[in-house]
Amino acid sequence: MIARVSADFLIIGSGIAGLRAAVALAPHGRVLILTKSNPQAGSTGYAQGGIAAAIGPDDSVARHAADTIAAGDGLCDEAAVRVLVGDGPRFVHELIEWGAAFDRGADGAPDLAREGAHSVRRVLHAHDATGRELGRVLAARATAAASVSVIDHATVVQLVVEGDAVAGVRFLDRAGDLVEARATATLLATGGAGQVYRDTTNPEVATGDGIALAYLAGARVADLEFVQFHPTALIVPGQPRYLLSEALRGEGARLINAAGEPFMSRYDPQGDLASRDRVARAIVAETARTGGVFLTLAHLPAADVRARFPVIAGLCRRAGLDLATDRLPVGPAAHYFMGGVATDLDGRTSLRGLYAAGEVACTGVHGANRLASNSLLEGLVFGGRAGEAMHHAPASWPAPVSPALVAPPPTGAPLSQADTFASGDEAGIRDLMWRRAGVFRDRAGLTAAVEQLTAHCAQVEAAVDAGRALTASSWRVASLVTVAGLVARAALRREESRGGHARTDFPDRDDLHWKHRVQDGR
Repeated sequence: MIARVSADFLIIGSGIAGLRAAVALAPHGRVLILTKSNPQAGSTGYAQGGIAAAIGPDDSVARHAADTIAAGDGLCDEAAVRVLVGDGPRFVHELIEWGAAFDRGADGAPDLAREGAHSVRRVLHAHDATGRELGRVLAARATAAASVSVIDHATVVQLVVEGDAVAGVRFLDRAGDLVEARATATLLATGGAGQVYRDTTNPEVATGDGIALAYLAGARVADLEFVQFHPTALIVPGQPRYLLSEALRGEGARLINAAGEPFMSRYDPQGDLASRDRVARAIVAETARTGGVFLTLAHLPAADVRARFPVIAGLCRRAGLDLATDRLPVGPAAHYFMGGVATDLDGRTSLRGLYAAGEVACTGVHGANRLASNSLLEGLVFGGRAGEAMHHAPASWPAPVSPALVAPPPTGAPLSQADTFASGDEAGIRDLMWRRAGVFRDRAGLTAAVEQLTAHCAQVEAAVDAGRALTASSWRVASLVTVAGLVARAALRREESRGGHARTDFPDRDDLHWKHRVQDGR
């Protein structure tokens, strides 16, 4: 018999979006947060650079919106952008009131940094551990409420759907036992899916669970071809792909090739501070041309570099390098999903009772490429909005995107009723996606990826539809397989290059045929 727990509101994930939603919900009922590992293991704690908000004297909401839309390469939902940048300053000032220790200048005002594709300095930061600081503040605020409880090491493996509504989830507890958690409203705040790729800046827990849960339950997903590859991950054999924040370049770090020459101005007029998609592609091209690309801060005062970026300096030391003086070998790594579970501007998905916020969600706010340091802002703003919406019973449940843009169900092998599923090993799936659906893509590679993933995806869907019990390890592979299949199919369908989606066989942006977003659903 399955054990049962209940709450008024259920939140899956303990990052910035989930915690901000919990703060909004705490006065209105019992809130239960389920987190896959320990509460600090998600991507929020890994965020180095900062959080963007138009609070500087030379900035404005309109200017932040313009930078966001320009980075999004023609595909941003402008209503979502207006919400993000318009609500952002209020939410950030709220964090300051709650004790967020942002770095400050000599005048006592927040010390604002500049990152790629921003036209002014607008990024608030806490040295190079901003996500960790915001997580600390929000966790303290949320868990101070008696109405909020947390279950850690809880692996959610299924949404409970009754009629046309989500009534809760089933999860595996720390002991591996299946538990059902029921609530009137459920929020997916599970973060991203970087572990779909061999090379990623994301933590181990970022396996796309929320996207897989929603899609397998019948919710619509959107824009999954748009994956942001961060251009500057530290590439040292035998070491993890440590993120080297864009804030380094904002403070003067330079990209150089194997000959020691700066090169970005040949690829983009914004040089080292071009948008992430353009820098990533330039690094791949320059590496192929010269044999390697490096980040250098050797021309900057060493003591200042180490003081401003203590966490990154420590990561470099682990790899045997000095951040301030050494040439740091860099290359792209999967970093952020612009696509996800399709929602409206209050987090509502296409399934009644199910909400999503943060990286797992897709409002269209980032378009085809996310502007640097808008990710923490997205989680903060849309997590708060989802929390507010969850305690109001809506008169109707609007579809998050026009049904006219819904793609037909994918074709492929019929669902298998085999006793096992997802037989492809995790390393093989991740390597396949890196080679076939990475920074550069083409029809042959994507077709091969879709063909290899179709049978595995069918086995996952059959197992879920049959109500099969899953272990935590098998669910990890099931999530990776499901999201990988969605990404490969979406990338094969979009015959153009835009933002984080670059097709060598369709190298140009095609606004005539592809200036629209597309959803997928079962």
